[in-house]
Amino acid sequence: MINSAYVVPPEVRRFQQRSLIVGAIFLLILAVGLFLDRTQFFRSYLFAYAFWLGIAVGSLALLMLQHMTGGGWGFVIRRPLEAATRTLPLMLILFVPVIIGAHHLYPWTHREVLEESPALLEKARLYLNLPWFTVRAAIYFGIWLLLAFFLNRWSLEQDLHAAPLLTKRMRLLSGPGMVLFVFTVTFASIDWFMSLSPEWFSTIYGFIFVAAWGLSALAFAIAVLAALSKHEPMKNVAGHFHFHDLGKLLLALVMLWAYFAFSQFLIIWSGNLPEEISWYLPRINGVWGGIALAVVILHFAFPFLFLLSRSLKRDPSKLVIVAVLILVMRIVDLFWMIAPNFYEHFHISFLDVVAPIAIGGLWLSAFSWQLSKRALIPINDPQLETVLEQARASHEHI
Repeated sequence: MINSAYVVPPEVRRFQQRSLIVGAIFLLILAVGLFLDRTQFFRSYLFAYAFWLGIAVGSLALLMLQHMTGGGWGFVIRRPLEAATRTLPLMLILFVPVIIGAHHLYPWTHREVLEESPALLEKARLYLNLPWFTVRAAIYFGIWLLLAFFLNRWSLEQDLHAAPLLTKRMRLLSGPGMVLFVFTVTFASIDWFMSLSPEWFSTIYGFIFVAAWGLSALAFAIAVLAALSKHEPMKNVAGHFHFHDLGKLLLALVMLWAYFAFSQFLIIWSGNLPEEISWYLPRINGVWGGIALAVVILHFAFPFLFLLSRSLKRDPSKLVIVAVLILVMRIVDLFWMIAPNFYEHFHISFLDVVAPIAIGGLWLSAFSWQLSKRALIPINDPQLETVLEQARASHEHI
């Protein structure tokens, strides 16, 4: 039973209904696109799916990081993070179209393509084949779902019974869980996205997704907390100190993502090997090059400069602007990474706009529903009194 002092505001339930309606409408439009252009449907679907899956899986990483390190920053976003991880069963179901449409997405599913390259044929025999691809996906989701299950179950038990053992269990699981997160996201990104160009490879590619999915999840959590902090009860729980800490972590993840992305570019470009630079050549010319420049400026430079400001990080109304900008640029960056695998020159379809809204509407509705099922803060967590004291001190300094 939810503690009556910490129930979600009515706005959350209204948002859930509206998200479901929007998602259903755009899902119907997306279904029409399936019949109009089947190949384009699967291409748009994959890129949109990657964005929303990133928030769900990235939330799992942040949740485990919070259990390992503690701190008020993680306490105030713990329930949104938990709610996001409980959408993973939905994302598992939504992964089915990727498997169904594999022949439209992945060149290694075409025998004639494999026969053109003996090395690629051997790679397909050992690794890049649809049965093994499906088994690996099941393993990734199995690990994510298992981690999310225990962390959410023990967190709920903590609400009912203030047992210190539960806090210790979550911390002990989170350590090896973070290692599993890095490995599973790395291999999943190789399977689902890097293999779109099966002859190209990068040892840093998986780490880009590790940082990017964590960044997406944190930006989303900040946006949710900023919205909740306008209403009771989070208005008296989330203080400026907490937003300041979240802003510092957001800056760190922006820098980590930029470090991985630039390192990959620098190493490949300095090596100047035809089989490696082939991935970047279409992405830095023409319209794709303009998008790359926009990603550099709006995904890194602007957030980096803005997040250096102490006053901005402490102001939810300003910090949320940076968080939303990062989320928008995450969609743009994913489109820049995935779409050129299919087209030599810039191409955008109406389905590239419809798909993120359709999947996003369903995901946000599921997230809001899960968020409303529990108290907005872990009421028996050992950090509760400290966090509430921080919030009171923060409001007194306004």
